Amino acid sequence: MLQERLEQLENRYIEIALLMGKPEIATDIKKVTELAKEYSKLEKPVLKFREYKQILESLDGLKDMSKDKDPEIKEMAEMELESSRERMIQLEEELELLLIPKDPNDEKNVIVEIRGAAGGDEANIFAGDLFRMYSKYAEAMDWKIELLYAEQKEAGGFSQIEFMVTGDSVYSYLKYESGVHRVQRVPQTESSGRIHTSTATVVVLPEAEEIDFELDMEDVRVDTFCSSGPGGQSVNTTKSAVRVTHVPTNTVAQCQDGKSQHENKASALRILRSRLYDQMLQAKLEKEGEERKSKIGSGDRSEKIRTYNYPQNRVTDHRINLTIQQLDRIIDGKLDSVIEALISEEQKRKLAKQ
Repeated sequence: MLQERLEQLENRYIEIALLMGKPEIATDIKKVTELAKEYSKLEKPVLKFREYKQILESLDGLKDMSKDKDPEIKEMAEMELESSRERMIQLEEELELLLIPKDPNDEKNVIVEIRGAAGGDEANIFAGDLFRMYSKYAEAMDWKIELLYAEQKEAGGFSQIEFMVTGDSVYSYLKYESGVHRVQRVPQTESSGRIHTSTATVVVLPEAEEIDFELDMEDVRVDTFCSSGPGGQSVNTTKSAVRVTHVPTNTVAQCQDGKSQHENKASALRILRSRLYDQMLQAKLEKEGEERKSKIGSGDRSEKIRTYNYPQNRVTDHRINLTIQQLDRIIDGKLDSVIEALISEEQKRKLAKQ
């Protein structure tokens, strides 16, 4: 069964290479881009499958050599045989993981929105802490961050901040961050030293390209306004900030951090397109029912996903019952241990369903 599926992938890999060489396709940029993406996705499993087949073909020869009368040849063949069998087992496991159906959005860039929720000033400060955490993680992953919109608060942090993260397979890592993040700590403003619980919400949207979602500009209302700084004060007198509204769904996006009104409008439309695409994906997942449950990164946006307990230096991810006593490292952007555990758990769930 595994070999059958891999042979189909290899045949498609060869077919795509031939198609991209045809003159009538080479001039169609959209088609070439689609084929190149598919070719790139197939490359890793196909190359591993070819290595697997090469080892398989060499086994008969090694078995014969292991029966040789020359003790040196026999010993060398036995060692090679053992090494080849171990590599085959390893390749089988890797190929099984590579054959798990991929989220079509995994390769995409993302738009992240963080909002201070319950807890007043402390919630906004925590939203700022989360933004810093993701910024540090993005830096370690060699991704780039572009600030799109921010409502800074005088006490610190943000009531709302939106930013784009671009790089290699960003959504495949950050999709697990959507949900309610809870913090337990003594606020700087608390004189009695009591621990407060506050929350911030995180939404991670895959960036929608025009081929994913076609936005009809007839349905979009565009408004301009002056951008604002901490406490809502106006920071410029020209109406460079842009708010776009998709009238049929009343979905809103805005941007004020670009250098011009034109730049802000383009960014706001990117956010709007991604929000509408996400709504479409969420509706699809609702219909799929059981499939939604296996996707850790696509849970209910109102679900409490993680608690950051400062007094105990503890982070708990409630979806997979993971507790790590390294809050100081995690809030400093070292998210690998949490995200790798989430990826691993989702892979296990998907393998169990195959």
